[in-house]
Amino acid sequence: MKNILVAVDLKEGTEELLKFAKQFAQQYLAKVWIIHVAAPDPDFVGYAVGPQYIRDMRATELKEEHHTLKSYADDLMFNGIAAESVMLNGATVEMLTAEIAKLHADLLIVGHHRHGILHRAFFGRTDVAIIEHIDIPTLVVPIKN
Repeated sequence: MKNILVAVDLKEGTEELLKFAKQFAQQYLAKVWIIHVAAPDPDFVGYAVGPQYIRDMRATELKEEHHTLKSYADDLMFNGIAAESVMLNGATVEMLTAEIAKLHADLLIVGHHRHGILHRAFFGRTDVAIIEHIDIPTLVVPIKN
């Protein structure tokens, strides 16, 4: 095992996913790739953006997310684990699937948030959709909401 990809949404449970990644990386001397797929820009999905302050707020959010990802990677490196963070924009399943292939990932670690049927009907289940599109071992960690 050389590359472990950890898909994070930067919400509750991210530290739990990174704990598992750290354990596997230490055991197998693997590199950890911390991947976050940010929501696409409004222009990308075809919506009018509106005033400049909306763009400025989005830019600030993306900077904060990038800083958070880098701090997670820095923490792993401080503990002697090779790690990098990557932030992508776009459709989550497609972006993660492409990144798994690009990095030749040997293991994917994802979180599973428990949601009701209404939430699943509108937003789907990213963890299940990813698993259906890849062919590498996947560790799905239940996240308490």
